[in-house]
Order: sequence, then C-alpha cells, then structure tokens
Amino acid sequence: MKASQGTRSENSGLRYREIEAWLREIILQGRPGEVIPSEVEIAASFEVSRMTARQAVLNLMREGLVDRRRGAGTFIADNPLHRREGVLLSFTEDMKRRGMRPSSELISAKKEIATPTDLKMLNLKDPSSVIVIKRLRLADETPLAIERVALITKCQNVLEEDLVTGSLHNALRKNGIEPTLAIGWLKARLATTQEANRLDLPTKSPLLVETRVIEDQFGTPIEHTETAYAANRYVVDIKLNCAPAVIAPYSPAPIEPA
Repeated sequence: MKASQGTRSENSGLRYREIEAWLREIILQGRPGEVIPSEVEIAASFEVSRMTARQAVLNLMREGLVDRRRGAGTFIADNPLHRREGVLLSFTEDMKRRGMRPSSELISAKKEIATPTDLKMLNLKDPSSVIVIKRLRLADETPLAIERVALITKCQNVLEEDLVTGSLHNALRKNGIEPTLAIGWLKARLATTQEANRLDLPTKSPLLVETRVIEDQFGTPIEHTETAYAANRYVVDIKLNCAPAVIAPYSPAPIEPA
C-alpha cells in the first residue's frame, strides 16, 4: 500500500499520527505475521525523518498491534499467547505443547546472597545464600519474558544442567526434587530501559509480572521466581467462581424502655 500524498511539513508534530493511520489500514487488511514497511521505507514514502517514522511504529507496538523480530523486521502481531488456569507448566513444557520452539538466553547463573524478599519467600534465615538464575525466555526466537529464579542451595546441581534449551523443573526432578505446589500473584509495571532492550520493546512498555513460590513434595519452599512478560505477547487466563452474597440474619432493633 502506498502512502497518501499530503502536507510534507514535520513541524506540525502530527505526521507520525498520519503514519499511524496509514499503518493501521495495512494492519486491518493484513494477516498476523505479515511484514509491514520498514522505518526507512516509511520515512522515504512520507518524506519525514526516520525518528518520526519510528515514533509511529513504537506507538503501534505499545498497543500490541505490531511486533519486532530481531534481524527480521516489524510484523503484524500474532494474537497473544494464553496460559490456562489450574495447572502450572514450565515455560519449556508450555511452549512445546503449543508447537513452538522454546529457548533461553542465559544472563547469569550463580550462588548469591539472598535478597530480603528471597529470605521471606523461601523461609530462610538471614544471612543465607541462594542459587540465582536469570534468563531471557524465547518462543520461536521471539522474546516473551525475563525471568529471575532464586532456588535454595540444595538445588545447586541444576547449575550443571542445560539451562538454555532445557527445562529447569525437569532438571530439578532429575536431582530428586519435585516441584509440587505453586502460589503466585500478578502485577503490572513499566519496563525499564534494559528490560525493553532485552524484550525488543519500546521503552516504558507494559509488563505483566508474575511472582510465585514453589514448594517441593515435602512442602518445603524451594523456588522464588519473578517473571516479567511482554504484556502484548502473553496473557494469563483466570476462571473464578463467584461467591454467593452473604445475607446477615434479620435482627430487630431493641425496644427502648418506656
């Protein structure tokens, strides 16, 4: 689709809005996974700076309408991945069930002094050490999340396992530790500059942050994890039963003595 001709002055500050409208038309007529024009092509077509073209693309990325893939370009976004309620699968198991190829970029994996939050979540005494594993989680080469896992020291043998293409939970099971019960909660926040760079997102994009504590087969807390998902790529489904309204029994007002 060719850009419509119009005023070529960037001084109005509205050119990127014009570009956005043009790209929205392309997205509406296209299909998920189709490539959209590059920033260079947009800038040339609208006779604007590349910065103006980039602003329009970033705005659409924040809305989850387009997605950027490393070294490949910008594409009409797929529907976000949905995680069903009830059973917690490891990231590796979840992606494989979807027919996707899971992988990780290992940021760091080592023994560290536990943070105050680690101490609280894992019921550890101060001071204590934990095994901390930080990874960028990808599916079909698309970065989905940044994960920080703190494990109690009896899990340290997982450092010898494949943490790039393998499953952490499978590594724990291999060492006789069975992840059994997960308790977690969700919150939202904006990505830091470093997180946005790792996830190929615009700065200050929304993240869906899941914190969870996992117990082993003996009820011992073994894992404290914070996973920051790109909110436009991952959705957690929730199913709840509505509690019936509690009706207080009728109690007549006391009769005042005459």
